Amino acid sequence: MTDYPTPLKLNIPEEAAGERLDRALTALIPEMSRSRIKALIEGGNLRFGETGATIDDASYRVKPGQAFALTVPDATPPVPIGQHIDLDIHYEDEDIIVIDKPAGMVVHPAPGNPDMTLVNALIAHCGDSLSGIGGVKRPGIVHRIDKDTSGLLIAAKNDAAHHALSEAFAAHNITRAYKCAVWGLPSPKAGTIETLIGRHPVHRQRMAVVNRLGKEAITHYQVEQVYGLGASLVECRLETGRTHQIRVHMTHIGHPLIGDQTYGRATIARRAQLSDTARAAAKAFPRQALHAAILGVTHPRTGAYMEWESEIPADLSDLLEQLGTK
Repeated sequence: MTDYPTPLKLNIPEEAAGERLDRALTALIPEMSRSRIKALIEGGNLRFGETGATIDDASYRVKPGQAFALTVPDATPPVPIGQHIDLDIHYEDEDIIVIDKPAGMVVHPAPGNPDMTLVNALIAHCGDSLSGIGGVKRPGIVHRIDKDTSGLLIAAKNDAAHHALSEAFAAHNITRAYKCAVWGLPSPKAGTIETLIGRHPVHRQRMAVVNRLGKEAITHYQVEQVYGLGASLVECRLETGRTHQIRVHMTHIGHPLIGDQTYGRATIARRAQLSDTARAAAKAFPRQALHAAILGVTHPRTGAYMEWESEIPADLSDLLEQLGTK
């Protein structure tokens, strides 16, 4: 196994002008496969220079003289290992398991989060029954929620359940409702946001509403609680399930989630609408204020509709209480 300096400094030669980024780097690191380099790029391990912006587009066309810094993570086991991590289980039978995921837990192993994920916990909890279901790195997983989003997630425990749930998600036959605290007061207080969502044209690690080359995204929202003109509690029901869909859509209509450092922050005018206590609580909230509160599916074996609800967690509940202070 080759040990690489961290970061690995790479300079694009004249003859590589116009090449794809992954192909150009493969020529500079011949002992590493192009697929491995592409995975490292898409995993956020490459920067312009040593301190520049991250680039995750492997098809980017390089220019002579450009300098890149590639971080090569330590090798990880090809198959996730079981790790005993406490799980908040809302329901479990021989086919499915419904988990209430805490904020801060990653769903499946990825660069930067090789273990201590929900998958590691599920392998330890369910044993060999998960082996091979839905892929080596994502056994049993049919959907995911972001690391810093809390709430309900369902996993399959056998191939038949995985296939049925995957088809249900693809056909949008799943009930998913999220609670989120947003800046401002959406008007109207209920509506549907329907756009295309794709990669941001400049910031490739972000998603964005795009005019073309995106995927259909539909979110139904309803304001549930108003905190003056400064903030509100909104329920969002997903008809589709695109990456960061609620976060992107609420920002698109001008009401980004409190605590979301990626997709927008509050204006000075909106912050001024809150009390000093509420403003301080919103500023200090360490994650996007988003919770997967309701999950409903048709059971893959019995055909019966089942639905679960998760209470708003303590950190988000405390934030809402502070937002209501005068």
